[in-house]
Amino acid sequence: MPEHALSSQETYDPNNLLDSLLERMKLKNDAALSRALEVAPPVISKIRHRRLPVGASLLIRMHEVSDLSIRDLRDLMGDRRAKQRVSSVQGKPKIAEDGAASSASSQQPASSQQQPQA
Repeated sequence: MPEHALSSQETYDPNNLLDSLLERMKLKNDAALSRALEVAPPVISKIRHRRLPVGASLLIRMHEVSDLSIRDLRDLMGDRRAKQRVSSVQGKPKIAEDGAASSASSQQPASSQQQPQA
């Protein structure tokens, strides 16, 4: 299985993050941590063994249960990447050319084109 880009960083240490959460939340083991985070125990194991990166949803859940900021959590696991910004162009629909937009609306079923009567 290919390594995740974050896993290849020399400073990446998910164990530090997980151990810090155990200590901060006064939990005994990874099973207790998985219950607190509401994830299956194998998720914690896979993160510890670097087979699964800490995803955004899990990071947010860690923030919610520990009251640590996302930045602090990322620092604990050694994530030193800069913030990623989405391009203002990315995700926007392309502008229709040659009346393609008007022909697309004419292809809708007649029932969706009718206006409701008051």
